[in-house]
Parts: sequence; structure tokens; C-alpha cells
Amino acid sequence: MARPEVLDRIQAAEREAEEIVESAEEDREERIAEAEREAEETRESAREEADKLESERLDAAREEIEAESEAILESGAQEREQLESRARENVDDVAEYVVIEFEERVHA
Repeated sequence: MARPEVLDRIQAAEREAEEIVESAEEDREERIAEAEREAEETRESAREEADKLESERLDAAREEIEAESEAILESGAQEREQLESRARENVDDVAEYVVIEFEERVHA
């Protein structure tokens, strides 16, 4: 083979190697960009899931607090009714006591 032909083949092989390297670099850049997009999507999905869980937990806590509050109010209402009932039962006794005390002090 003549020297110019060998030189042409070497140059052609070098151009082909450069094209292969350039193509590989482009492929690498595309893969990196795709991996970054996927990572951002994963982060956003995780953020959304965390927000959803937080919201669900807050809702559950609010419901629990509301239920406890209602139970406390109901218990307080029952206690108040019992106290009022006992007070009504004692009205006659208290009135009689007050009258007796008054009479004793007036006659004293």
C-alpha cells in the first residue's frame, strides 16, 4: 500500500475515533441530564408524599383533639347537672337553716 493511502486510512480512522468519542460524550451528557430529571421528579414525589402524610396526621390529630374536647365538655355538663341536682335537693334544708339562724340572731 502506498504511503498516501496509509495516511488517508489513518486520518479516516482518527476521524472515526473522534466521532465515536464525541457521540459517547453526547450520550453521557444526555444520560446525566435524564438522571437529574428523574432525581428531581423523585424528590418532588417524595415532597408531595411527605406533605400528604403531614396533612393526614394533622387531620387525625385535630379529630382526636375534637373528640377529647367533646368528651371533656360532656363530662363537665354531667358534673354540672349533678351539682345542680344536689343543690336543688338542699334548697329546702338551706332555707330552713337560714330562717333558724336569722330567728336566733334576731332573738339573741
